[in-house]
Amino acid sequence: MNAVSEIKTNRRDRAIAALAEKPDGVVEAIAANAEVTPAEILEILPQGAAIIVGKEHFFDIWSEMTGWGKVLFIVHTDDIVLEAEGSLPVGSEGHGWFNIHGDSPIGGHIKKDNCASVTFVDRAFHGRRSCSVWFMNQEGSAMFKVFVRRDENRDLITEQLQKFEALRERYKA
Repeated sequence: MNAVSEIKTNRRDRAIAALAEKPDGVVEAIAANAEVTPAEILEILPQGAAIIVGKEHFFDIWSEMTGWGKVLFIVHTDDIVLEAEGSLPVGSEGHGWFNIHGDSPIGGHIKKDNCASVTFVDRAFHGRRSCSVWFMNQEGSAMFKVFVRRDENRDLITEQLQKFEALRERYKA
């Protein structure tokens, strides 16, 4: 085994051990514990829990999600977990950015070219099913995530869950 293969194996072994310790925990915390990236944790989730698709699908996936109604939009960094509920505005490209503005608290500018992949995540989170779409950057972290919202009973909103599942199925093959 060469040195590069050995490093990759060690990283993967650490990721598997950290995920086994807290399988329904915060992906970023699991990754930090294993000293790997969140993308490396998503890659080792059980089959079907993370469907990874190419960055060329960014616009089509975003456009589809604009019809989901209010979603939970999360930006998770080492310093903050920012959560915003609202509908995703239709975006447009300009000056190297994907610009999102509209009648929603979710707005701003996304450096779309930094997106390396889009991952559909369907896994347990603190004992409950959680479904989300992660837009991943080239460093293996989420640029942002879009979650299926929960109702007053903390159950996933059925209509939104069905839209998530249908969109994920389109990219599953």
